[in-house]
Amino acid sequence: MKVLVTGGAGYIGSILVPTLLARGDSVTVLDRFELHGHSLADCCRYETFTPIKGDARDTRLLDDLVAKHDVIIPLAALVGAPICAQDPIGAETLNRDAIISIVQRMSKNQKIVYPVTNSGYGVGEKDAFCTEESPLRPISIYGVTKVEAEKAVLDSGNGVTVRLATVFGMAPKMRIDLLVNDFTLRAVKDRAVVIFEGHFRRNFIHVRDVVKAFIHALDNYDAMTGQAYNVGLSEANLSKLQLCAKIKEQVPNFAYLEAPVGEDPDKRDYIVSNEKIEATGWRPDWPLERGIRELIKGYTMLRTQNFTNV
Repeated sequence: MKVLVTGGAGYIGSILVPTLLARGDSVTVLDRFELHGHSLADCCRYETFTPIKGDARDTRLLDDLVAKHDVIIPLAALVGAPICAQDPIGAETLNRDAIISIVQRMSKNQKIVYPVTNSGYGVGEKDAFCTEESPLRPISIYGVTKVEAEKAVLDSGNGVTVRLATVFGMAPKMRIDLLVNDFTLRAVKDRAVVIFEGHFRRNFIHVRDVVKAFIHALDNYDAMTGQAYNVGLSEANLSKLQLCAKIKEQVPNFAYLEAPVGEDPDKRDYIVSNEKIEATGWRPDWPLERGIRELIKGYTMLRTQNFTNV
């Protein structure tokens, strides 16, 4: 297939694009390539790889590119509550308006697989699993813009959305501000972390299992189209304190402390059911423990100050 990936040089894209190319797809990446443009350097050996330097909000580019592709995977976004709070206009134009622009330019015979975030669930009911039928109550501009974009994709009647848990794991374009990646870095480098509101719970998913979910959606598109799917590790609905305990199993001298005062600006707190996508045959390959081992190896090599998102 001919696949257009916006933001394809980023964290998820740096795993997804080589995977698509290796399976025989032709891939065009639209990205600004502002930081760490080398993340897709190895893809240049494929004749079927086309990088285009540009902005996913540029409607003139979209007019030309969307019609030429069988599949669109829009990854370009401001990801996370902090960066969206710093640039709310950018969040609205990139996370929401650019997706609406893509949907408006698509025909019914084209496919779109769009990553959302289970941030949309906001604060879940106590000890109740959030399913795809649960009310969406985003509490940040990041969550709001992604939920609005998801609605545009699903209302088109011609898309699959994947509501991603908090992603972790090594990638050519690394991010260390994600929760598992961040706490593991602190364990390896600082041997300690102070936690605010350690009872807040999240679900987690490895970046390679995210890519596996994209491929699964493409391969099962007719059965999955028009629907949203939670994508996470069913055994990893953990509080921040429980996550630290998991890391400490592999970094024994890691010390973590819950602060008696102060609060986390990100108030998300929920547990998530991934049964719907599991019922379609998708299964993750990367349990949390394996991902932590991978991160420990990676952090022995990286100069990590280059890889934050804010």
